[in-house]
Amino acid sequence: MQVVILCGGYGTRIRDVADDIPKPMIPIGDRPILWHIMKGYSRHGFNDFVLCLGYKGWMIKRFFLDYHLANSDFTMRLAAPEKVEIHGEGYSENWKITFAETGADVMTGARIKRIEKYIRGDNFLVTYGDGVSDVNIANLVAFHRDHGQLGTLTTVQPPGRFGELDLEGDRVLEFCEKPLVAPGWISGGFFVFQRRLFERLSDEPGLIFEQQPLMGLARDGELMAFKHHGFWHPMDSSRDHKHLNDLHAAGKDLWRTWETGPSILQPRAA
Repeated sequence: MQVVILCGGYGTRIRDVADDIPKPMIPIGDRPILWHIMKGYSRHGFNDFVLCLGYKGWMIKRFFLDYHLANSDFTMRLAAPEKVEIHGEGYSENWKITFAETGADVMTGARIKRIEKYIRGDNFLVTYGDGVSDVNIANLVAFHRDHGQLGTLTTVQPPGRFGELDLEGDRVLEFCEKPLVAPGWISGGFFVFQRRLFERLSDEPGLIFEQQPLMGLARDGELMAFKHHGFWHPMDSSRDHKHLNDLHAAGKDLWRTWETGPSILQPRAA
C-alpha cells in the first residue's frame, strides 16, 4: 500500500521560521519534518511513497538525491567526480519514492488527483507533510479494511496552546505543558482511501480536498473515523516549530516510534 504525502504548500503561516524552503523541509532536530513522517510510516512496514510536490519541490528532490552521500563517509577524485567510493553502510532506508510535480498554485484535492497514475493498489494512504504523530498506521489500515467504507480519517483531540499547572492549594506540584483538551475531535490527517476516491476528485487547481470531496464522503456515509488518543501535533507556526524541537531535544519526541521496537500489528497485503 502506497503513502501519498502532500508536500506542495507555501507554508505562509510559518514563513518567519524559514521562508526559503518548502514547509516539509523545515527541520525537527537535524532532519526535515517530512523525514520524521516517513520514518513513522516505515516503522509499520509502509515504504512506498508518492510525494505531491509544489513550492520549491526541487529542494525535496535534492535532499533525497543526496541522502546517501550526506549520511556516509566517502572518497571522490576531483578529476573523476562520477567515481565515488562509499565507506560503510551510512543510512539506507528501504524506501521507494515517487516525486510528482503537482503544480505550484494547486490545492490539495487536485494534487491528489494528479498522482492517480502512480497508485497501483485498491487502497492507499494520504497525509500532510507538516504534522507528526505516534498513530499506529497498521492498526489504522486494519480498521479501514474492516469497516469497508471508501475512506478513513484519523481523528485527534487538539493540543492545548497553553501549559497548565497542577496545583495543591497555592503550591505548584507540576508543570503540564500543552496538555490534551477535549472540546471535540478534529481531523489529524493520516487517511486511508479506496481507489474509488479518484472518481470524486478533479484536476481543477482550486479543488480543496478538505471541502467538497471529504464533506461529500461524510454526507454519503462513506467516511469513518479512527480515534487516536496518543500524540499528535501540527507544525503550523513558529511556536509549533519551537515546541516540537524542544520535545526532540528533551527526548520527549513521542512520534519517534521507530526507535521503540517492531510494529504492534503488521500490515496485511494490499
